[in-house]
Amino acid sequence: MQGDFLEEVRAKILDNLSDEEFGVSELAAALHLSRSTLLRRIKKETGLSVSLFIREQRLISAMHLLQKEELTVSEVSYQVGFSSVSYFVKCFREHYGYPPGQVSEQLPRLEETNSSSSRLVNPLVWVGIVLTTVILVFGISFITNTSDSEVDKSIAVLPFKNESRDSSNVYFINGLMESTLRNLQRLEDLRVVSRTSSEIYRNSNKTAPLIAEELAVRYLVEGSGQKVGDRVLLHIQLIDAKTDRPLWSEEYKRDLKDVFEIQKEVAFKISEAIKVAVSPSEREFISIPPTDNIVAYDYYLQAMESFHIRTDSSLAKAIELLEKAVKEDSHFALAYANTAIAYYLRDLYHEPKLYTEEINHFSDQALLYDPKLDLSLMAKACYYLQTREFRLALPHLEKALEYNPNSGATLHMLSDFYAFHVPNTAKFLEYALRRAKLELPSTDSIAQSFSYLQLSNALVQAGFFDQALEYINKSLDYYPSNYYAPHLKVFVKFAKHKDYTKVRKEIVQLWKQDTTRLDILQDAAKIYATQELYDSAYYYYDLLIRIREEAQLNIYHHEDIRMAAVYRALGHEAKAAELYDSYVKWCESDKSDYKGAIWAAKYAYEGDVEGTLTSLKDFAQQHNFQYWFLLLKDDPCLKEMEDNLELQSILADIDERFWADHESLKFILEDQNLL
Repeated sequence: MQGDFLEEVRAKILDNLSDEEFGVSELAAALHLSRSTLLRRIKKETGLSVSLFIREQRLISAMHLLQKEELTVSEVSYQVGFSSVSYFVKCFREHYGYPPGQVSEQLPRLEETNSSSSRLVNPLVWVGIVLTTVILVFGISFITNTSDSEVDKSIAVLPFKNESRDSSNVYFINGLMESTLRNLQRLEDLRVVSRTSSEIYRNSNKTAPLIAEELAVRYLVEGSGQKVGDRVLLHIQLIDAKTDRPLWSEEYKRDLKDVFEIQKEVAFKISEAIKVAVSPSEREFISIPPTDNIVAYDYYLQAMESFHIRTDSSLAKAIELLEKAVKEDSHFALAYANTAIAYYLRDLYHEPKLYTEEINHFSDQALLYDPKLDLSLMAKACYYLQTREFRLALPHLEKALEYNPNSGATLHMLSDFYAFHVPNTAKFLEYALRRAKLELPSTDSIAQSFSYLQLSNALVQAGFFDQALEYINKSLDYYPSNYYAPHLKVFVKFAKHKDYTKVRKEIVQLWKQDTTRLDILQDAAKIYATQELYDSAYYYYDLLIRIREEAQLNIYHHEDIRMAAVYRALGHEAKAAELYDSYVKWCESDKSDYKGAIWAAKYAYEGDVEGTLTSLKDFAQQHNFQYWFLLLKDDPCLKEMEDNLELQSILADIDERFWADHESLKFILEDQNLL
């Protein structure tokens, strides 16, 4: 029976209440169910994901404990499985609407509804609390701390409906919707939910208030229309979801040549209706039409239908149509920019690159004709990413975000930039969280899973382990078969418990499930090497090297120095020397801010104490590096120096700097309502 099952689930959670690592996988094992079966049953019977259900039970237990007035907030936090008190306070406030420290103040009001003198909350009040929680969870399930002021100046542009019987006109109506969206995105005073988040409501029958609640916005733009010959018919309305009434509406019957005037007027009418501040520069951007050639614009709109599909063939079709657009209007910056970006996307996984010259040419044309267009700047950034001139890409991306502060695509590129190209944990996390504010959960469970994966990765690198664990669990909830999530989860948990033996067993078990995973293979070898289990480390490293050489893969050269240390320890001097030379070559090509740590491993391998200490001192001056650099103290290359007092002092400085940066970042993100 349903009730019996949920009671059993609650009992298992309560049995493990203080175990912060007791999550979805652990609960499934305790119930002797597969993970997917548990996810399906909990979702069906409660409407919640398993991780949210577990958290809800922890918070309900916390409320009971706090009402006894015998325990401090910190003590309750640990008893219900939250190792971070600040994170517990955040979750509690989201769940009940006030912080745990105010439970005693709230209790009298709750007791007024209870006819008995019992200190327990009236069961009907608990029902209300649980229902409110479900509404909050579904309303703002990705970033749950959106403030009232943010919601008041937030909007989603829903897909416009084609009223023509001619389905070939759909691209034109979609283009009107996207143009409306892009104009509103330029307004810094407005939070505009992304196109991908709104797209899931294309054929939805949900009410406006429910859609707005799910997207965490105050206003919705709805539109419908058709193109009839050289005429445009468009009905558009702005809905205040708070009252479920139109705040403004208009019906346009104009000549096709007036389409840009319509788009400009719509943007200004909406901004006036919801009292959004529009700067002179923003007004200028919106007022300038992308082209004065309707034929060119029509080709552009057709191209964007294919562009958004993002397959190689659809991108090729988009490029063909975009090139027709610029033949009609040789000054059409928006078409040039999207052509460059389409070529970049087609080339993303090619090696060697095929379209570098095309990306350069079309991005230059875009910048020539509109240097203040965000997509022109993004296109040029794509060229620099293509040529691996990463630092030249950065100013273009930052300027693009300045011109379009609601661009999810730019935020995504900046997040990736600081994750992979010029590592900076603070900026990686900031941009990932800002993007999350604009791109709410979608019905595409796979895409959502990978979004949560990226956010978890950003959080753990910056030292926010509890939040990282929450989002990696969400990633698995959305898509249990996510290729990378179980791997990341092992290391998120390791960041919390620091148990090398435990993480080694989990990593080896993961690798045995799929022995083609070279990323897991090298991690297994690294952990064995860290524990000085060189025979086992050799087994995994040797397998990795043979695969790398046979398949001619240019990967994991940052591991070559550890491989060399293992081979040398086992007497394989020739191979150790070869791996050492490979590592030095890799060091010389590295352009990151982490040179100090990278070269320190080389000097330590050589037995050069002074070189090692000097390099680590340089690294210790860095800010916002990844959490994993705190594990330098366990690096096998530094084992022979582990008793060196100066080394211990430098490593302590690195540790202290990381956590100081962490606290500073935490304050900034909380102040910006991002964490």
